[in-house]
Amino acid sequence: MVSEREITLPVALCDQRGRLSADARGWSRSPMLRANLRHRWGRKKRWDYWCVITDEVVVSLVYADVDYAGLASVWVMEHATGRQWTAGMLSPFARGFALPDEVCTGTVALRHKSLDLQIEELPRATRLVVSAPDTGDGAIQVDITVDKPSGHESLNVLIPWSNRTFQFTSKQNTRPAVGSVSVGSQSWTVDVAHDAWGVQDLGRGIWPYRNRWNWAAASGRSTDGRIVGLQFGGKWTAGTGATENALCIDGRLAKISEELEFTYSWDDPMQPWHVRTPGSNQVDVTLTPTFDRYDCTDLKVLKMEVHQCFGNWSGRIVGDDGVPVEFTGIRGFAEEARNRW
Repeated sequence: MVSEREITLPVALCDQRGRLSADARGWSRSPMLRANLRHRWGRKKRWDYWCVITDEVVVSLVYADVDYAGLASVWVMEHATGRQWTAGMLSPFARGFALPDEVCTGTVALRHKSLDLQIEELPRATRLVVSAPDTGDGAIQVDITVDKPSGHESLNVLIPWSNRTFQFTSKQNTRPAVGSVSVGSQSWTVDVAHDAWGVQDLGRGIWPYRNRWNWAAASGRSTDGRIVGLQFGGKWTAGTGATENALCIDGRLAKISEELEFTYSWDDPMQPWHVRTPGSNQVDVTLTPTFDRYDCTDLKVLKMEVHQCFGNWSGRIVGDDGVPVEFTGIRGFAEEARNRW
């Protein structure tokens, strides 16, 4: 098991040469990083990703600047039918895209004929607003506010491959969501009655050309009513001395400094995904998938391929207090991504 340093004061990601600052190595319970990325054109990756899951629908937003391209999209999927709708745009060399250096602050926005998208960070919430004029079934409209509960903790961690390649990620879950989603004449309410939670993935870093990762997340309630958040990562962190693994129980983060064991099938991703801590009994959970969101963009030199499987998590976890927490059927996802970018 690795030993990770907890950061308690604001830090800058890079030094004056654009290399990783020693002060940025570690993790924190809230986002407090200045992502002052510089140099290394073509290797820098910046993105904000949000996913809101209810008992009826999933909606996700992406706003990303990967140096040679800007990407923005919205995706909606209805659980009962598996129907999905999407809209997006690609801007060469990320023209018109901008993300603030201070992570989890400010507003990112896109105004385009195919998509209007805004992610606004407010003192006590994050507001997600999207309008896409035509999907074939009508316009997509999203207006969701994701609450920031007082004292709520999140996983903010720096993954260092080297002083020249590294990634900061802020992973947040168990944040209650309220609002609405519609596609054409069909609409869904987002609120506590529909078990609605928001999940954030904010990334800032300088990446190697080839990479492969696992990511898994879930939000819901245990059998005894506690609020449970799962945040697991794998493959891409191996050998770095840092992990992307944590539990969030009733808003309190429990950092896991152990690489997790993911068991699943890339060729048959609708089979169960099992995640456990191999050296302890802290995590032993299983995702039963109900929907596989498969996507592959193959431009030969550039390729991004992912299976993101949505479904229901069940199992047992143990927080820092040593008390086991059991749950069944909380909603979330697990994925494997394979990239050349």
